[in-house]
Amino acid sequence: MRTLKRTRTAHAHRGTTRIALAVVAASALALTTAACGGGGGKGNKDDAKSSPSASAPSSDGLQLPDLHGQKLEVAAVWTGPEQKAFQKVLDAFDKRTGAKSTFVPTGDSQSTFLGTKIEGGAPPDVAFLAQNGVLHQFADKGWLKPLGPAAQAQLTKNFSKGWQNLGAWKGKQYGIYAKVANKSLIWYNAAAFANAGATVPKTWADFLKTAETVFESGTPAVSIGGADGWTLTDWFENIYLSQAGPQKYDALAAHTIKWTDPSVKTALTTLAQLFGNKDLVAGGTSGALAADFPKSVTQVFTGNPPKAAMVYEADFVASFITANTKAKVGTDAKVFPFPAVGTGKPPVVSGGDVAVALTDRPATQALLTFVGSTDAAKIWASSGGYLSPNKSLPFSAYPDAVQRSIAQALIASGDDFRFDMSDQAPAAFGGTKGQGEWKDLQDFLAKPKDVAGAQAKLEADAAKAYGG
Repeated sequence: MRTLKRTRTAHAHRGTTRIALAVVAASALALTTAACGGGGGKGNKDDAKSSPSASAPSSDGLQLPDLHGQKLEVAAVWTGPEQKAFQKVLDAFDKRTGAKSTFVPTGDSQSTFLGTKIEGGAPPDVAFLAQNGVLHQFADKGWLKPLGPAAQAQLTKNFSKGWQNLGAWKGKQYGIYAKVANKSLIWYNAAAFANAGATVPKTWADFLKTAETVFESGTPAVSIGGADGWTLTDWFENIYLSQAGPQKYDALAAHTIKWTDPSVKTALTTLAQLFGNKDLVAGGTSGALAADFPKSVTQVFTGNPPKAAMVYEADFVASFITANTKAKVGTDAKVFPFPAVGTGKPPVVSGGDVAVALTDRPATQALLTFVGSTDAAKIWASSGGYLSPNKSLPFSAYPDAVQRSIAQALIASGDDFRFDMSDQAPAAFGGTKGQGEWKDLQDFLAKPKDVAGAQAKLEADAAKAYGG
């Protein structure tokens, strides 16, 4: 997701937008067509079918097959607290079925990692794709297996139509968005705000004023994780959605308008009001480009005074705060919605990781069934830093009031959100470290005055990836 990538608080304003399902062109990623293998060494794919027993049904009636002797490999971008939280889900699945599951981190260049594994005849059984565009790309190549009846039943029961649609492509249901993110949140150090006499802003203009107030109190205002290019795409998307509006957002996501469009110039110029003001950015330009996502979070909630007062990113920031600092979410670490830009509405940008099958095995479908269940969501939610669009999940499953409020806002919004733009793009443009949009926006962070140059580079890379 981005985590994933993925990306919703009681304070969050829900725009009257409808779900974005931009149709992306095939990726320019150089992967040759290969048939999905059955996962050699993982057990006979028919073993589960002939198993004499199955796990006892849970309180909501979920029953899983007996998978003793079966091995599964699961791949996702998650590391650190996110990986540990998901491991609890895998452990529960293994305990209930007798399977032995192994987690494999893909790294940020996920489509390249998975494509190489698939072409080599050894794909993982289940992958959590951090980008919707990669789902389309892999489905077009014949690398994905549609959901089986049991997994489809959990999806239909627990997820709204909008989330179902995001996991489908060309009439077939391939994936389950089991972990999502609200990417329209700004987290802040409550003590730093109190020391500065700063107030929570509602507009972009107020946000810049608040940042100035914090800086004048002696604390750098904003921590930016520029070493991870995906964080910069999220900054741009929130500004663009609020300022340009949902129709333009959908058009740019589908590349039916170019990155040289005047609306992009306006958004980049607005973003440069922050990126180009070294007083407001922790460590200045060099510091921002050297800080990865985890560092951008921890430096806001450690030290006295901290190295920055605010950090922008999704709801999963909470897990990093809890795991890596002594700050308490809801008390020391608070959150407000991304402010409205210009005359626009506050943005609601979402992301997520979609679970898909890469092998045609009953054990693979059983794991997808579990992932789509409320049982799995309860286990996942208990660790914090997790958000589910599962409408059957009780809000009490979340560990604190902040997480519950974010979850309530997500469910209440129904399908009124926009999906992460870069995650809809071909991976060569929107999801590969060191190239495409990630690299172009890092270059823009380094030289925020060169708006025209950034637009030209973004358009050149987008045209190549989208195929025209």
